[in-house]
Amino acid sequence: VQLQACGGGLVQAGGSLRLSCAASGRTFSSYTMGWFRQAPGKEREFVAAIRSGGGTYFADSVKGRFTISRDGAKNTVYLQMDRLKPEDTAVYYCAAGPRLIVSMIRLPSTYHYWGQGTKVTVSS
Repeated sequence: VQLQACGGGLVQAGGSLRLSCAASGRTFSSYTMGWFRQAPGKEREFVAAIRSGGGTYFADSVKGRFTISRDGAKNTVYLQMDRLKPEDTAVYYCAAGPRLIVSMIRLPSTYHYWGQGTKVTVSS
């Protein structure tokens, strides 16, 4: 089982990036897919998640700027990041957790599978 994240890079404040996370080794259609990020010297934090039924959840810091979506046929989840800010700079990780209930989706410990991370740098 593997999650492969890509799409990170360097962008100016106000710009956009789209991250992708392709899953292989099994079908994740019944899984909750999440994105987390970790900035230097900080703990990993929740960014966004999408449940198998399509429900989406966002951290307050990205609400209204980021969207999350999934393509079941491609076993891929996306994170569209608009109006990026320097404080969005971090390594972004995708993760998969089996049928997480709402109260658990923001907890990294409840996700079973993790991608390798993709670095996002937003310059001011």
